Amino acid sequence: MHLHLNAPVLASCPKCGKKVRQHTVCNYCGYYKGKEIINVLERLAKKEKKKRQKEIAGQEGEEKKAKPLSAEELSKK
Repeated sequence: MHLHLNAPVLASCPKCGKKVRQHTVCNYCGYYKGKEIINVLERLAKKEKKKRQKEIAGQEGEEKKAKPLSAEELSKK
């Protein structure tokens, strides 16, 4: 028999960076195509919610740091 399994094609979530199957909502942050579809934080316990919020805020901060500065931003510094 010539049956074989293919590995699923994974893409990274633009919001949190986790690996997700294509054309599906991210289970980690609940976003799809830049829109919040599922409020993931609502379902978590209090400790988990704080931890997840810190992780998401840290990732957004890293994205801002990695972005190159424009000429106006450079002149302000």
